[in-house]
Amino acid sequence: MMKDIPLYNGERIDDLQFADLHIIQSNDAFRFSMDSVLLSDFASLSPGCRVCDLGTGTGIIPLLLYGRNNTILCDAVEIQEDAAERAQRSVALNNAESSIRIHHGDLREIRNLLPHAQYSLVTCNPPYAAAGAAIPSPKPAIQGARQEATCTFEDVAKAANWLLKDHGKFCFMLPAYRLSEVIHTMQPLRLEIKRLRLVHSTPDKEARLMLVEAMKGVSPGVQVLPPLIIKNPDGTDTDELKRIYHQL
Repeated sequence: MMKDIPLYNGERIDDLQFADLHIIQSNDAFRFSMDSVLLSDFASLSPGCRVCDLGTGTGIIPLLLYGRNNTILCDAVEIQEDAAERAQRSVALNNAESSIRIHHGDLREIRNLLPHAQYSLVTCNPPYAAAGAAIPSPKPAIQGARQEATCTFEDVAKAANWLLKDHGKFCFMLPAYRLSEVIHTMQPLRLEIKRLRLVHSTPDKEARLMLVEAMKGVSPGVQVLPPLIIKNPDGTDTDELKRIYHQL
């Protein structure tokens, strides 16, 4: 049962249509997209594991992971104070305070926020565009979610390296064209790609995005999974997308 949680100007409660979960979103801030749903499905999750979500935004990834397995313990870090406060209310809305903790802080200062080498899984849906590589948004909250305004992928990878145990997993999503950059950035941090899934809008289009699972302190060797196709040629959702959205 949902708690009675206050809403502020421009906010609404959205039904996630999964595990009776709901989320608070604001019309003036970045709202979660399909990418977060895809990443939450892709992430490897074991019962009782300790998880950290970096740049949590709305808190969507911790909530969806909690919906998959409510025995996890998840710390979530968000630099924008209003977003962190809103995510905390979403956690309370779903009575998940004993499983999910929201931390207002900068992932670049992760050593001052969370303990070293205590996490089995780190997730992140980072900004897709490097600084200056995308059209700016007039809303700072949206700009920071789309473009590397407050952190780079290297910052995210360094934070993941600090948090993870050996053999811990780092799952994230980025544009496919950044693959070589990702490999170059992670290898000095002892993070090796172990699973890779390319995301295509339709079967005839080149990969737009990539889902990546890296592991800390393991030897090289990548499992390339079958491509994830979003739409059939006739424009309908594929069965795989319906499965991810719990519609099958």
